[in-house]
Amino acid sequence: MATIGAAPAAFDRAVAQLRTAVFRSELSVREIPAPERIAPESFAIAADVRLGSETSEGDSPYGAGRFILMHDPELAADWGGPFRIVCFAQAPLEIEIGLDPFLADVAWSWLVDALESRGAELTFASGTATKALSTGFGALESEGDGAQIELRASWTPLGTDFAAHAEAWGELLTMLAGLPHQEGVASLDAMRLSARHPGSRAGRPHPVPRVD
Repeated sequence: MATIGAAPAAFDRAVAQLRTAVFRSELSVREIPAPERIAPESFAIAADVRLGSETSEGDSPYGAGRFILMHDPELAADWGGPFRIVCFAQAPLEIEIGLDPFLADVAWSWLVDALESRGAELTFASGTATKALSTGFGALESEGDGAQIELRASWTPLGTDFAAHAEAWGELLTMLAGLPHQEGVASLDAMRLSARHPGSRAGRPHPVPRVD
């Protein structure tokens, strides 16, 4: 947690709320130092996807993310409120999924659905979903081809249930990693089926609702 001077009570309450967030057992979540000078007060957590009995300290090969809450009442007019959330989530993919033209839309819709399902109130949402394909050469040739999805998003939380926002981010991360999903939401397994059978509707996103 980073603060400039004494932290306002509203920020302390928000952080206390975030610390009550409940995450899936496959997520290893921890508090990390928040970036300095991005806001008078900020709080950050990081998460890695851990499967089975894995307990290693290094970067997870299944997916990772960051969640930052910023507080700056002077920017309330620009943000639409005194708080702003910035988050990041990424996970490796099979090549056939990385080639799916609907992947970016699906990833964004997962975040929207996760927020809405928890009743998380927000405004001024924005973000990018990036697909990356890679091929190893030379000393890295043995790694072959690879793919990755990365989603960066920010929004202004409304209300007082800050834990719901963190839990939605956690759900997004587990879904990008291919873990079981909520009913009615396309999974990466469904997208894999769609990639193999282009005529199938599996994995295609429903229209993304407006979040602002």
